[in-house]
Amino acid sequence: MKRLIYSIMAAVAMLTFNGCNDFLDLKPVSQSIAVSNTSADSILYKSPAEVEAALAGVYADFRNEYFSLDYYVNGDAQSDDAYAGADNPMNFQIDEFNIDATNTNVSRDWAYLYATIGKANSVYNNVDKVPGLADARKLEIKAEAAWIRGFMYFQAVQLWGAVPLQLKEVKTVSIEILPEIYPIMFPARSSVDTVYAQIIKDFELARDHARATAPHKGYATRGAANAMLAKVYASMQPPQWDKVLQYCNAVIAGGYSLLPDYEMLWNNQNENSAESIFEINYEGTPSSGNWGTTMFRGLDWKKFNTPSNDLVAAFDAENDQIRKNASIIFLDVSGRWSDPYWPQVNYPFVNKWRNFTMPSSQNFILLRLADILLLKAEALNAQGDVEGAAALVNQIRARVNLAPTTANTQAAMKLAIEKERRLELAFEGHRWYDLKRTGRAIEVMNNVRGPNNAPLNYNVTQNKLLWPIPQREIDNNTKLTQNPGY
Repeated sequence: MKRLIYSIMAAVAMLTFNGCNDFLDLKPVSQSIAVSNTSADSILYKSPAEVEAALAGVYADFRNEYFSLDYYVNGDAQSDDAYAGADNPMNFQIDEFNIDATNTNVSRDWAYLYATIGKANSVYNNVDKVPGLADARKLEIKAEAAWIRGFMYFQAVQLWGAVPLQLKEVKTVSIEILPEIYPIMFPARSSVDTVYAQIIKDFELARDHARATAPHKGYATRGAANAMLAKVYASMQPPQWDKVLQYCNAVIAGGYSLLPDYEMLWNNQNENSAESIFEINYEGTPSSGNWGTTMFRGLDWKKFNTPSNDLVAAFDAENDQIRKNASIIFLDVSGRWSDPYWPQVNYPFVNKWRNFTMPSSQNFILLRLADILLLKAEALNAQGDVEGAAALVNQIRARVNLAPTTANTQAAMKLAIEKERRLELAFEGHRWYDLKRTGRAIEVMNNVRGPNNAPLNYNVTQNKLLWPIPQREIDNNTKLTQNPGY
């Protein structure tokens, strides 16, 4: 309690010193807390331009380190699709399932996600009071902020399970209101079910009130809300397949369509395409360049997310040359670096992110129609409609000139869909979460093969499916408890 009081007093002093600022970001606990030096009834955003700028600031977080690098490390290097690559011991821990609570990637990802949640809360909770802003636009802004908040919480619940549910910002700081602000600044973990309920509520608001279309695919639209609702209901345990089917159908009816050629997704000539549902847009300027592409391609230093032998073998076993060549490129790196998994003369790189000269203008696609079509196939198969699932899988396979699937039972189709998602969505950050939500992560990862088909001997257990709560967060907030096994 003494430490808390000292923190509050320090915050008050800082607010007094920074009285000219509208708000101050404090980091006393598990997230950045937006603290306003105004009363609860005052107006934080004094014009439409101010709140629009604040919303743009929330969207800008999609260009931070989490989405430029860690999103793909977490989704791909943690799976059987990629090795950590490069030389960062924190990434090696993630790749090899040896994470501990002091891993700096883990702590920075927690901080990034909660910082964005804090910004989204500020917009969500204050837009209604903005003078001169049309009511319709207020509701749209609220819906967009909710979608972003829901997206961040979806990341968090998949990584850590039960996490603090922070929906309010601290309006002002003083000892007198300590009982009111204490649970906001020092929250306990909410149950997984409670977090998912809030995520669904946020996406439902966006489904009903976000814009149907936007200037480009970097905005939270109703289509993006439907897509995320489908993914959320597929990820909850147990999955709610009727809801997955409902929201997949809503996306499919929303005007999206597959590009005729798989290569068109990655050649930098068709960004914000009809297949894309949500993608992070970059202008290729010094202030808006995608430095993330340089993390995965280039010969200047050893890159992250080296494609795995296991994935290459999967492409080859399927004779899937179109998607393999679009996803992986092999180059000679002799004299540059060595690697325990690949020879220098035939070293693989992720090939989907090809514009890797800074400042890069290549967009990152986070949601696209092929993902949703295959998710619908999962829902149909789970409900016993193997034939309907096969039709969707074959639609995806036909684009890359592959024969129809031979799976004709529910069990075989489940594995066929898993394989199709792996090959279709390689290096797009989905694979690890697919394995987790389908209950296949332990079996698959403990049977991964490396060079010369040798087992890699991962020792994945149930406890390792979740990350540890960062130790510094537990040190700062005694209400936080650690995940089992850490």
